[in-house]
Amino acid sequence: MSEEQVVSLLPEYLAMSQAFPYLQAGSQKNLIFDAMHHNRDVTRDIELTSVVANFICWDETGGYGRLLQGGKAALPEILATESFHSNLLRKDASRLLGRAIQPNYSATTKRYLHCLYDGLSSIDPLIRCAYMVAFELHAAEMIQALWSTLTRIFDVQAGDLEYFRSHVGGDDPAEKYHGEMTSRLIRELIPPDRNVRFMGEFDQAYRLNVQWCRDLLRIPPSEGDGRAEIEHHGRCHCGSVKFCVRAPREVSVVRCNCSICRMSGFLHLLVAGDKLSVERGEESLTTYQFNKNIARHTFCRFCGVKPFYRPRSNPSGFSVNVRCLDRKTIEITRIDDFDGEHWEQALSSMHEGSLEYRLEDHTLE
Repeated sequence: MSEEQVVSLLPEYLAMSQAFPYLQAGSQKNLIFDAMHHNRDVTRDIELTSVVANFICWDETGGYGRLLQGGKAALPEILATESFHSNLLRKDASRLLGRAIQPNYSATTKRYLHCLYDGLSSIDPLIRCAYMVAFELHAAEMIQALWSTLTRIFDVQAGDLEYFRSHVGGDDPAEKYHGEMTSRLIRELIPPDRNVRFMGEFDQAYRLNVQWCRDLLRIPPSEGDGRAEIEHHGRCHCGSVKFCVRAPREVSVVRCNCSICRMSGFLHLLVAGDKLSVERGEESLTTYQFNKNIARHTFCRFCGVKPFYRPRSNPSGFSVNVRCLDRKTIEITRIDDFDGEHWEQALSSMHEGSLEYRLEDHTLE
């Protein structure tokens, strides 16, 4: 990273560090309210993820460090909130930049934190475990990488940055144990016959963390760029077909009223052919054609869902069903209606400018 990127990134990183223990603590609310609503006992999976989450919050807010240093007699000192890890980071960053910094909850970081909370608070223990493990394993890599970058750019000794030293420095770094502690949840919560599904959820959760880091490198000092392309992952209903598409996070989509779109509820995101790749299940796709037999409508032969297809007006590209994409990475900013029932007339009107013509000049069947 350049120094300019670091200056832009640190307030975003501080926002994440500040918010995380509150999100991890709050993630347990849904679990106990669900038990209360159904008048049932708290299950062991809730106990396991909660005890790990509670320790992480205790550590992030400085309590565990105080206890290690001074024993039980140091417990009253937990009120000294400068020991919060986010405040240690604030102190390190302010020293490097030569000025006080404040957390920046940009649209990009807020979106990431909301998605992270959704995973951490999931009623499904498999998803909850996947997000906890993914966050902690990624955190160790992320903190180490940022630490190395800061010491290089600002020419400081690695041991002088307290936040980073306490997490990944020294002979016995704390993040290693966080990763081991959360990873141990896997063998406690995930039976062997659910390993494949767990790895799929873990992959999604880890990608969320990595994508946030990538997004931060594109953020100018003032505002994020919702038009920068990122990877979106999607699937059919049964999961036999999984795919990836590169597109902006914020998209305008098209709703068509032709016979097949009206029946299927397809919402169109049009992309070039090289933007989409099938990750799994290409053999599970079956093709349906009708009318002029130009468009190739591809469906999962098991659940019947059409996640994407080759449209009539751009057979070398794809129309992706936005409803099949992971909601954690996509944001619909506008829905335009297209009169596909009267395809030729509607297409002519678009070219004449009566309807805004976007998305790389691709049209619909």
